[in-house]
Amino acid sequence: MLKGLVTALHVIMCLAVITVVLLQSGKSAGLSGSIAGGAETFFGKKKGLDELLGKITIVVGVLFGLTSLVLGLQFFWL
Repeated sequence: MLKGLVTALHVIMCLAVITVVLLQSGKSAGLSGSIAGGAETFFGKKKGLDELLGKITIVVGVLFGLTSLVLGLQFFWL
């Protein structure tokens, strides 16, 4: 029963990671994009929805990693 619950949570976290990453705005590619992105972050222009989605991505990613770890470690408990 616990395995099914963790598996269901893992699938939900997987879909959440995909959704949140796809909702984020794209960054410019190449060296000029990395310089401009660093300058925007340094001068505080990164605000709003992108910042919120970035934080949500971190939380959902950590939860996804934890459920992966629990599902992987269950084989050692058998």
